Amino acid sequence: MALNKIYVAATSQHVGKTTSTLGLIHNLRERGYNVGYCKPVGQQFIDVGGGRADKDALLFASSMGFDLVPELHSPVILGSGATTAFIDNPEQYNYRNKVLKASKILQQHHDVVVYEGTGHPGVGSVVQLSNGKVAGMIGAGLIMVVEAGIGNTIDSLDLNLSVFMQKRIPILGVILNKAYPAKIDKVRHYVGKVLAERKIPLLGIMPYEEELGLPLMDTIAKAVKAKVTHHEDMLDNRVKGIIAGSLIDMGELKNFDNQLLVVSVSRLAEAFKKIDQVSRIMDKEHSPLSGIIITGKGELTEEVEEYISRHQVPVLRAQIDTYEAVIKISRIEVKINTRTPWKVRKAIDLFREHVDLGPVLRQLEPIQKT
Repeated sequence: MALNKIYVAATSQHVGKTTSTLGLIHNLRERGYNVGYCKPVGQQFIDVGGGRADKDALLFASSMGFDLVPELHSPVILGSGATTAFIDNPEQYNYRNKVLKASKILQQHHDVVVYEGTGHPGVGSVVQLSNGKVAGMIGAGLIMVVEAGIGNTIDSLDLNLSVFMQKRIPILGVILNKAYPAKIDKVRHYVGKVLAERKIPLLGIMPYEEELGLPLMDTIAKAVKAKVTHHEDMLDNRVKGIIAGSLIDMGELKNFDNQLLVVSVSRLAEAFKKIDQVSRIMDKEHSPLSGIIITGKGELTEEVEEYISRHQVPVLRAQIDTYEAVIKISRIEVKINTRTPWKVRKAIDLFREHVDLGPVLRQLEPIQKT
């Protein structure tokens, strides 16, 4: 039986589900398919026209150019307190019918609908809407995304694919993501061999791409709960590296671009002197800083204020110390969103270059193209 529903799941969070979904949808559209999108179960939401929609649904509405309708593109939101409320009174919640209704309407208007899963396959189980259950009840075929490796990757696939296999969901293929380029051939050989024995297509291996992991100053500001004091309009600056104010040298600034300076106010003037020295040695006129996080209490000198103004560097004042700020920043999980259009383009290009949709397209060929 031909499939016109594709469910994209992942073995865990932050392994490339959104990246793969973006690439899949745009690849299918380039081939002439009228493609719809749905995030059946969401957790992180925004308010949209009196309703709530998952943030990923907003990203895809922007990327694909459709009007976001929460009831269709993000029918179930599990916000704070939703799970305990369901356990207390499950009869009051019609989550299953919401998903089925959205799916039915979307399928009437599109050749193919791509459903983006949430977290690992078990997410949503508490409200009887795990990834496996949703994929099964809407009748979708599965594409599984997993972080590239060998032993751990195979173990993870074994565990997570079993959830879908138990429900007799067709496995359309597997995508390995974040592979180190030097290991791609080895990973392809061993993981590909195991998948071939199980008659599961290896659709592709996407390499690790540093650009997709770069946070914005806005993301960092939220992570450290900082107050923006200068150039709030520059919070879309991307951050490639972190330098501590007391450790600035040629090595720290060898790339001289997109650096975040984290420094106590007492060391700020000293840090700027070092940056100026390195700039002169490297014959650079522009600032290497994407932004500055200043910890501690105290006023900025005129020289610092002038530098910040001249280079339009966004400044954050944090109530935590420098060490804690660096730790919090290092723990940030970066997602593609509407403020990072270059990541959307990069994700689509990576997918186009490294993923072969042949096995999937053979399942979709009987579907009418527009």
